[in-house]
Amino acid sequence: MRNRRFAAEAALLGAALMYGLTFPIVHDALDDITPFAYLVGRFGLATIVLAPITIGAFRTAGPDRRMLVRAGVIAGVLMFGGYVTQTVGLQYTSPSSSAFITGLYVVITPVIESVLIRRLPRAPVIAGIVIATIGLYLLTGADVSLGKGELFTLACAVLFAFHIVYLGAYVNVLPTLPFTAMQIATVTLLALPPAGVQGVGTVTVTAVVAVVFTGVMCSVVALPLQLFGQRQINASRAALILLAEPVFAGIAGYIDGERLGVVRATGAVVILVGIAVSELWPRSRSSGDARTLQG
Repeated sequence: MRNRRFAAEAALLGAALMYGLTFPIVHDALDDITPFAYLVGRFGLATIVLAPITIGAFRTAGPDRRMLVRAGVIAGVLMFGGYVTQTVGLQYTSPSSSAFITGLYVVITPVIESVLIRRLPRAPVIAGIVIATIGLYLLTGADVSLGKGELFTLACAVLFAFHIVYLGAYVNVLPTLPFTAMQIATVTLLALPPAGVQGVGTVTVTAVVAVVFTGVMCSVVALPLQLFGQRQINASRAALILLAEPVFAGIAGYIDGERLGVVRATGAVVILVGIAVSELWPRSRSSGDARTLQG
């Protein structure tokens, strides 16, 4: 049992590492390639890699085939919205700011769950939201007005929160890799039309590296690792481990030459404190029952 728990924790930490490294890589690539072209490249590559698994799943899925398609498409639409707003936001804000603001989904998720079950958030959740909001204010440079990049990234955090809640209904019902593949294929198809309108931009080495790294390491490897970890570890502990993502993003941004400054760095820490207050407090089983979404 201990070995399985260690493996799940290592899987979540590995996913957080790969997610965190994504931010500076994609930020630099978006100077050359357009956002939707990047999404088509990343998720199209992942779709090709996972195609054999997807085809095999449809041959053996049986009665669960319709559930796999329905759940995969809906989750893919939510994922598409999240990555679009995140990718566009990265054009107007720094990688570290994007990573930390995206991390607010950990606080937003229990709020969405509370609305769905018609129960107010617990006091620790409310406290976490207040603390994290103060941290966001500091992270943006103690400026009352949020910029375009921060607003897009906030929308991304909300969409990712909905995505997590929806995944919770199926993570222990559907096979991990086919479920992942259906979501990724959906994102690819949704990104194709706007990519055709927006164009590709300039295909550079930086852009190709970003597409290959995120397509393989984040979409094909990290997402299934996250789903595997969440099968074994409760939501609070899993969310806490995934908080390593913005930490890794900050380290990667520092190596890439980015400096947050004292106020913004303090804001990043305060956001982490807010998320920790929300997630570390013991929660009852009923408060996190995302399976009510099935039907």
